[in-house]
Parts: sequence; C-alpha cells; structure tokens
Amino acid sequence: MIDAPVAWLIAALVLGIAELAVPGVFLVFLAIAAAATGIAVFALPDLPVTAQLASFAAWSVVTVLIGKRWYLDYPVAGDPLLNDRAARLVGEVVTVETAIVAGHGRVLVGDGGWPARGPDAPVGAAMRIVAVCDGIVEVAVP
Repeated sequence: MIDAPVAWLIAALVLGIAELAVPGVFLVFLAIAAAATGIAVFALPDLPVTAQLASFAAWSVVTVLIGKRWYLDYPVAGDPLLNDRAARLVGEVVTVETAIVAGHGRVLVGDGGWPARGPDAPVGAAMRIVAVCDGIVEVAVP
C-alpha cells in the first residue's frame, strides 16, 4: 500500500501532467494544493484522512485565490492577429513583382507573390500594404 504522503505527491504529479495535457490554468493550482497536503502529511504522519481532505480543500481555495489575483495583476496578453495572416501583412513594405498598371499588379510578400491593387508602380518599387481584401493586397507608396 502506498503511504499517504506519497499518494498526495503522486496526485500532485498527475494533476501537473494533466495541466500540461489539457491546458486551462486550473489543475496547476490543485496540483500545488495536493503537494502542500503531501508535505503536511509527511510532517504529520498520523493526520486522519478527513483532515487530509480538509487540508487539500483549504489549500485548493488558497491557491486558486492566489492564482486569480495573479492573473488580475498580470493579465496574459493575447495576440488578436495570431490566426489572421492577412491582417498581419498590413503595414509591411513589399516589392512590386509585376508592374502595377491601371491599379492591378503583383507584389512579392515574403517568398510568394500576391495580387495587388494600388497606384501605378514599376517592377521593383517599394510599396506598403494598407489592407487585404479577398486575398488581394491593397498597397500605397510608403
């Protein structure tokens, strides 16, 4: 049979691994609570199971409140353009690949050519992307 302190530390490890497998930033707090309970049971080996569960519950509340406070004080900054490749292009300076004549041509974006609309420009001219609409970049003189 596994000793109670070892069982709590194994529970902490399992919860920590579960947090990595299913990220949601919640199980980590329960993992910390289980580890604290395991350490407490190492220090007090005769602690009854009900007291161990109460310890786990108390530490869970404490760690969740600390975590909640942490994320209020240090919010995680997201990138609103993370999955919007077209919006990330806005502001980039690109090179005209096929001359822009009568408002239509192609520009080189990274290693690929994109259809472009904008003022007439010769091959090799630098242009700035001002918008992307339906897969066509709209450019202007930088």
